Amino acid sequence: MTENFLYMLAPIMNGKIFLILLLGTLFGLILGVLPGLGPTTGGALILPFTMTLEPLSAIILLTSIYCAGTYGGAITAILINTPGTPAAAATCLDGYPLAQKGEAARALGMATFGSAFGGIFSVIVLVLFAPILANIAYEFGQPEYFALAIFGLTMLASIGEGSPVKNLLAGAFGILLSTVGKDIMTSVDRFTFGVGQLTEGIGFIPVVVGLFAISEMLVQSTLTNQIFKRVAMKAVKLPTKEDFKYCFKTILRSSGIGSFIGILPAEGGTVASLIGYSEAKRWSKNPSKFGKGAIDGIAGAETANNAATGGAMVPTLALGIPGSATTAVILTGMIIHGLRPGPDLFKEQPEFLYGIFGSMFFANILFFIMGFFGAKLFARITLIPSRLLWPMIFVLSVCGTYSLNQSFSDVLLMIIFGVIGFVLRKFGFSVVPIIIGLILGQLVELTLRQSLVIFDGNYLLFFTRPIVVTFFVLSVIALSFPYLKKNKQKNKLKGEI
Repeated sequence: MTENFLYMLAPIMNGKIFLILLLGTLFGLILGVLPGLGPTTGGALILPFTMTLEPLSAIILLTSIYCAGTYGGAITAILINTPGTPAAAATCLDGYPLAQKGEAARALGMATFGSAFGGIFSVIVLVLFAPILANIAYEFGQPEYFALAIFGLTMLASIGEGSPVKNLLAGAFGILLSTVGKDIMTSVDRFTFGVGQLTEGIGFIPVVVGLFAISEMLVQSTLTNQIFKRVAMKAVKLPTKEDFKYCFKTILRSSGIGSFIGILPAEGGTVASLIGYSEAKRWSKNPSKFGKGAIDGIAGAETANNAATGGAMVPTLALGIPGSATTAVILTGMIIHGLRPGPDLFKEQPEFLYGIFGSMFFANILFFIMGFFGAKLFARITLIPSRLLWPMIFVLSVCGTYSLNQSFSDVLLMIIFGVIGFVLRKFGFSVVPIIIGLILGQLVELTLRQSLVIFDGNYLLFFTRPIVVTFFVLSVIALSFPYLKKNKQKNKLKGEI
């Protein structure tokens, strides 16, 4: 236990790692403030450059961007009524009305405190539950991992606000991409169409950078004339004793909600913030104030979305199943550094894992300090004209993707997937399921084929294993949930008419 605690202190005891943590937190805040970027796009953008770092430093950079970027979206949500990240959308509902009343500093103070509290709470959940889940995974064989991967894919049906069918189709497209290259068991080329560069498969980095950074650049190019209405603010104020007392139960509740939602594969901060906000309103003594400047509305949304960061890392590290869009990018970073999350990682490299835990803990403290003293300065970053910002991001994307293998083929793939992502988003598809499908596709195929070897080709033997059956049942529930929820909402509307 003492040894693990010392591992958690590594990010502040090692000068180089602390500098990376500091820069990652600062970069995450900047990304979170800029509408259209956020930790997912930012993580994808910085991913190629992490190849020059050792594995621990690379993942600390990505996780600190994740923590700080999730909070950073609250700054613009409150000051310009534009969430810097999707997870801050619910913060706009009460944050901006408070800012219009001249209480922007109060609103940002509560958002900063709630975000840091929720983030630290979720790190504690991560430290406690990730090793337990990893120990349970020791009981898994190839059939159990296959069922787990299927469960992770079916969770795509309820990810975000998109259509369940479209999300599942996007996930299936990601699985298809994972089959490009040599067959993992026969070494026969598949779907390469004679292109030698595809023999080793489609690289993660060109796909991730293209789908997130380049497609977002193309989307933002259609919004160049967007004008933000800003609210003036002098400085951030910490919550008063009265605000703290009034919101403390909401903060505790949202910390638990966010951590739990984060643990569910493929959910993440956006879902957590909406549920946290909804529950804050349901339990509030003054629900009529919500939407007009309720301080507990900000506390509920911001605490929950930041609490989801640590929760989302639980299945990511313990099982290799992404808990959110950004953890899918972090998982990609681990894979390209030769690390495979799971129980063996906890047993063989505890210093790596507890270093990540510590980095997330200290990242929450750092963004609290930076947000408290620099929120006004960070808000001014939105003044950068889009016609300057996005070309710079494009150049950075090209340089990062090319530098990985010094290959123009990777750059071409990045641009192709950027266009694909842009077209899909225009037709209402999310690009996140594609990345999760690409990551889990190899696991699904490998474990299925190995399981069939074990079962001598008898599919029915899957149903003789309790853990497999449990995951299959959960998969059916995950697929059914969006439709049951939709029918419930329709019945509720009919009852109100």
